[in-house]
Amino acid sequence: MRIGKTATRVLVGGLFIGHGTQKLFGWFGGDPPATAEGFEKMGLRPGRRHAMAAGAAEAGGGALLALGLLTPLATAALSGVMVTAIRQVHLRNGPWVTKGGYEYHAVLLALLMGLADDGPGKASLDSALGIERSGARWALAELAAGAAGSQLAIEAGRRAPEPATVTPVEQPEHTHHAAAA
Repeated sequence: MRIGKTATRVLVGGLFIGHGTQKLFGWFGGDPPATAEGFEKMGLRPGRRHAMAAGAAEAGGGALLALGLLTPLATAALSGVMVTAIRQVHLRNGPWVTKGGYEYHAVLLALLMGLADDGPGKASLDSALGIERSGARWALAELAAGAAGSQLAIEAGRRAPEPATVTPVEQPEHTHHAAAA
């Protein structure tokens, strides 16, 4: 058993589960309404739907990755979220995370691609079930699928109508008169 690959898969998958459940349920200090608002500001409308989709991809993909089950699918789901984050938030800031850049997300993309290329390892459900798929073609396919998913999400956000702004309606002033005793 290659302990490093298993530890990487379980740690990264577990952290993605946490990140996804922050969006979905507000666990681990998450704030779903604020996350939905952030997605709106990124142009991913409706924000709540996009935040829930990203959270499901992170939590579901993270769980699959941690288990080593359907590894190319897991890495594709996670790559899609990372590509979207880079395109919608971090790319314009350059590479360095100190400036809000994309370096961390790029490292995760490379790690996910590496796991798809090398496979989840013997201590995985893919191996136990005899369904392990790995290699350069699977790595390229997962990255392409993640990029395609990202493009679909961004296009859906662009096509969604702008959120309606609510203008306050003037209410007549009510005065309360006390009854004379």
